[in-house]
Amino acid sequence: MPQNTQSAHNNSWASGDIAETITHLEQQWAEAAKSNDAAKVAALLGEVFVEMDSDGSILLRKEVLDRIKGAQWEVNEVSDVKVVVYGNMAIATGAWRGKGTSNGKAVDAHEHWLDTWHKNGKWQCLASASTSVKA
Repeated sequence: MPQNTQSAHNNSWASGDIAETITHLEQQWAEAAKSNDAAKVAALLGEVFVEMDSDGSILLRKEVLDRIKGAQWEVNEVSDVKVVVYGNMAIATGAWRGKGTSNGKAVDAHEHWLDTWHKNGKWQCLASASTSVKA
């Protein structure tokens, strides 16, 4: 097993360089989305990226990037990022807080999310899913 990975058998949260890298990429994603920088987000997403939004809708990469361009965020931040690594794959979980508008609709949300990352030269997210957290 490569260095800085955790066994899938014990489901330990990773520590070290890979976990720090994925956490940093998650932060970059939130910051780029807040500033409507779809190009920066695009660099983080694999060509086959798919997202299941908290309302159950399925969005492909282009739809996610188009939505970023039209959103206006007062708050768009991730926290409590945890990473499990297995070889060239990483699963990140965390919390998201967003307040602003998306697709012309007011948003004031707190969600938990799960992202699947793959390293093929560089780390890119291939899939993302989120669910609303009730206050």
